[in-house]
Formats: sequence, structure tokens, C-alpha cells
Amino acid sequence: MPMSNRRSRMRRKSSGKQIALTERDIAIFRTLANYRYLPSTYLHKFAGGASETRFKERLGNLFHEGFINRPSQQWEFARARYLPAVHENDKGAERALAEIRGVSPRTYLSAAAHRQFRHSLMICECLASIELAAKSRASLRFISWAEILARAPAATRSSATPFRMPLQDGALTPDGLFGLEYRVDGKCRYRFFALEADRGTMPIERTKRGQTSYLAKLAAYRQVLTGGLAKQYWGVTILLVLTVTTEEQRLRRLVEMSREQVDSPSFLFKVADPSALRNPMHELLSTPWERSGYQPLSIANA
Repeated sequence: MPMSNRRSRMRRKSSGKQIALTERDIAIFRTLANYRYLPSTYLHKFAGGASETRFKERLGNLFHEGFINRPSQQWEFARARYLPAVHENDKGAERALAEIRGVSPRTYLSAAAHRQFRHSLMICECLASIELAAKSRASLRFISWAEILARAPAATRSSATPFRMPLQDGALTPDGLFGLEYRVDGKCRYRFFALEADRGTMPIERTKRGQTSYLAKLAAYRQVLTGGLAKQYWGVTILLVLTVTTEEQRLRRLVEMSREQVDSPSFLFKVADPSALRNPMHELLSTPWERSGYQPLSIANA
């Protein structure tokens, strides 16, 4: 029986053929420069193309010829072989983008390897889901971290770690920071959001003061909100804190504990299954978020 010529989706095997890059290829590289990690399903929505099958074949060619990479950590996931492959830029894409201006990251994720790959991927998927959902609505515009930073106070722009807000008793680093521009009756309104991707690895509370916990992080956000620190440091006015967690039971505990200890209408919660996030989840924008002791809030509406 003849052996298949199909190349592995996990290991590179160059064909030796030279690839002539297209505008769509550059759009793929730009998107990955913005987000660091994204599955093929997201890249197809950002870069376009009538045939998703042909698009995946092109991603395969770009992978095997060294333009983009498929991080090895993803193959450790359950059912990884049946999920859309996750990609990041490699040296070929970086060379192609070297002379192109206007490529700015949507997150603070560095080019170095990430120990918490699943967490980093979840951040990218959540932010990209909201951006794609906003693109489908004429009344909304997604405001990236790069745009926020460009308008931030001079001291923040010149900081080596502008994403990390110094506090009196430590610092606060969101998993993501973005905004939405709402066009209503010819006028523009704005909200800004700190994103927290919660995979259930951090304890919700601790018995000893000073230990890391999710409630301690929400308490730091409450300090930011009540002290107007988001305006002082990032130059943003209305700030809401979005927590995306992976299990309904975890969500229920987060909502209950936040109501008891750090009650605020600015804390919003939603569940997103990690496997479902391999496809753009427009529900992160289109359906209401839960709040502890307050009516659910849709971030799609001004």
C-alpha cells in the first residue's frame, strides 16, 4: 500500500518550493503580530478568503516553509489533533514584516516562550473574539491596547512596563486592555475594559494576607476604580473589569465571593469553554455579562 504524501500538521517538512507572498499572507502575519497566538479559524476571519479549506492549506505551506509556527504546547491539549491548529509568526513572517509600519501588539505578550501557554492563548482568543464581533457591527469600533497607549500620559508611554500599573502596595497587570467606541445618534461614546482570563489555577481566596488570590486581584482593581487611577495612568475614563472563566461552578463562586468582599457593578463575569474558544466566540460581545448583585450588562450596548 503506497505511503501518503500528506505532511504532518505538527512537524515541518519543507517542499523546497519558493513561496510568493500575497496580500492575504501579509494580513495573516499582521494579525499574528497583533495577537501572538491564534487558531486558524480566527486567522481566516481576519484575513478573509472564500474557501476555509484552501486557507488552511495555505497556512500549512506557510508553516512548512518557515514563515509561521505551530507552538508545540498545543499538542498536549486533549483532542488537540481534532482542534483548529494554533499559529504564531516565525522568522519568515518577521522578515516580511520588518519594513512594514503600523504593526502593534494587541497584548503585552512578549516574543519569548510562555510557560503558561494555555493562559496566553485564552487571552488572545478572548480579545480577538471581541474584536471580530465588533467588526461585524457598524456602530462599534474596537480600540486596541496600542491605541490606548498612544493616548496615555507621557510618563506611561515612556515606561518600560506601561501595561503594569504601580499601586501603593504593589502593582496590577491586566491580562488584556482594550476599548469600544459606540456610535450613537452621530456621537461617539467610549468604554474601556480590563480583561482577566481565569483558567481556575489561581485560588479564589487565601487565608493569609499577602498571598496571591483572585479576590486580591479584584481588590486591586477596586482600588484602581475608586481612586481614578485608570485615568491617571492609562488615560481611560470608564473602566470595566471582565473575567472570563472556564467552568460554570467556578463562575458561581467568583460572583458570590466578589459580592461579599469586593462588591462593584464594574466587575463582569462570563463562562467560555476552552475548546469552544478555538472558534471566534461572538457571545463575548453579543450576550450579557453577569454581575454580582446587579443586572447583567451587555458590553455591546452603550
